[in-house]
Amino acid sequence: MAVDLNTRTETPRSTGRTRRRGGLLPEGSTYVAIGIALVGVGLTLGPILYLILGGFRTQGDLAANPTGLPDPFMWQNYWDILSKPMFWRQLLNSTLVAVATTAGVVLFGTMAAYPLARYSFKAREFIFVIFTTGLMFPLTVAVLPLYLLLRDMGISGLWGLVIPQIAFGLPVTIIILRPFLAALPKELEEASFMDGISRIGFFWRMLLPLARPAMVTVGVLAFIGSWNAYLLPLLLLTGDPSGMTLPLGVTTFQGQHSAATTMIMAYTSLAMLPALVFFLLMERRIVDGLTGAVKG
Repeated sequence: MAVDLNTRTETPRSTGRTRRRGGLLPEGSTYVAIGIALVGVGLTLGPILYLILGGFRTQGDLAANPTGLPDPFMWQNYWDILSKPMFWRQLLNSTLVAVATTAGVVLFGTMAAYPLARYSFKAREFIFVIFTTGLMFPLTVAVLPLYLLLRDMGISGLWGLVIPQIAFGLPVTIIILRPFLAALPKELEEASFMDGISRIGFFWRMLLPLARPAMVTVGVLAFIGSWNAYLLPLLLLTGDPSGMTLPLGVTTFQGQHSAATTMIMAYTSLAMLPALVFFLLMERRIVDGLTGAVKG
């Protein structure tokens, strides 16, 4: 058997590029992406860190060196705020409103998304379109008519915040949950019916545990949105500061201590930290839930 000695096996030469799915990317693109990410992190965390560190400064230190670090670190601003019952009362109000809103959004959103995802009937798509059109009417547009409606119905206080926030949180919740619930195997539902489980039993015993990632996602979004709500509390929670939520309490505190900038920074930091910590703890679950919804 003749062997062609002129045949050579050439190894591809390095071209300074790295093979990636979908083509070749220059090796330098990795460093560019890292640099852009670091810039984004700096732009995001910079104001937050400045706000938190500003609470550890005295008024004179802030005026003398606005961009420097606290010198020395002063805990008095945070201690003065944490030692007042007013802050804890407003924190409790915000927590109650956010928890009640989250529970209502998750429960009613799942109950509405379930038939829209699993059942076939004539008006299904029309009903879904009605829910999605809710995204076209933000709370800021309807806040004045909503305030007048709640006043005429005699609904006020914290419940006056919870009910509208649940209603305005349903469109996003249904949009996220519907594809997630539709992706669940139909064989599982059929097997449950053969075992004698009713539709309601399947919903509570089987569907809710399987839909937990998406429910956590919409729950976190509802919690953060409720915690940061400002315009509706501004109209409904006027009067006694002890009945206000934290975002509105920050504005009231700022009006009472307009000359104490470092105290305002400390109060704002404390009002922001619970939602920030909660979001960071649940960030992975949010990504998992959204990924499942996109795949569905």
